[in-house]
Amino acid sequence: MGKRLSDNLSSAYIDAANRLNGKRARRKIIAYVEAYDDIFFWRTVLSGFENEERYFEVMLPSRLNLTKGKRSVLMNLVSQNIGENMIACVDADYDYLLQGTTPLSDEVINNPYVFHTYAYAIENLQCYAASLHDVTVAVTLNDHSIFNFEEFLKLYSESIHPLFVWSIWHYRQGIHRRFTISDFNRVVEIGNFSLQGATECIQRLRHKVQMRVRQLQKENPNAKESYLKLKDELRSLGVTPSTTYLYIQGHHLFDNIVVPVLKRVCDLLVREREDEINRNAVHDTQRRNELSSYGHSTEAIIPMLRRNVGYTNAEPFLRLKEDIYTFLNPPTQQPTD
Repeated sequence: MGKRLSDNLSSAYIDAANRLNGKRARRKIIAYVEAYDDIFFWRTVLSGFENEERYFEVMLPSRLNLTKGKRSVLMNLVSQNIGENMIACVDADYDYLLQGTTPLSDEVINNPYVFHTYAYAIENLQCYAASLHDVTVAVTLNDHSIFNFEEFLKLYSESIHPLFVWSIWHYRQGIHRRFTISDFNRVVEIGNFSLQGATECIQRLRHKVQMRVRQLQKENPNAKESYLKLKDELRSLGVTPSTTYLYIQGHHLFDNIVVPVLKRVCDLLVREREDEINRNAVHDTQRRNELSSYGHSTEAIIPMLRRNVGYTNAEPFLRLKEDIYTFLNPPTQQPTD
């Protein structure tokens, strides 16, 4: 047994502390997350379930041992200490799609006190296609829709979907070193993106994917049946050709796909607004003042994207909320005769 009280912190300890506060006090539920950036996301998830009976406190395990990350949360805390008053909240990564074929995956999807994003990571939800126009408005204060983010990410997803199935196939087979996530990411990069060249960008991507798919088919000539079976299973788990972007590595999607596209769009929207000010200014002083005022009102892309909460209608997010609701409202057991 640990010498410090914090060494023995567990769901049972939190339950005892709650009881000491009296029957009318709200029950506290500790929610451990992986990293600092995750605190805001999980606060937006859990706050909707707070009421006069319970509240959540979202924190890092670093309060105990200065470590971060899923393995720390799960292996150092979850397996022994979590319960009704202490939960773990993590990115799904590939563990959701691996469906228990590894010990960590089994812990993530089958432990009733572990909640995961379903999408690969929080970053994928922050990049939810239907919300990206609103992000450009927050950045530029210009509501002119000049790029169809939903169509682009749909085409992007459809282009990479066959290769994504191969990626999961390798991890399911335990041979991921032959085709790692990094290998996959290198193929699905979009390179130097321009708004005018978006169609050509998708065409180049499809060509790269097709070449790698043919190579993997050649390397695994007996995999056709298991590949097609996995493809159908992934669809049942929510991975459709048009939504694949939600399940690829989150940092790659955020940094190498969505942010470069947002930058091109926002740069054009800012120039559009500045041109409007230049055209309409009555005199030079007004022009300078308006341009200065507008410049101080715009925001940086990455902070706005990290605070984007426009994913509330995304299917993975709805499934996550359903899991938390079920945890907080377990079905009542029927009395036996």
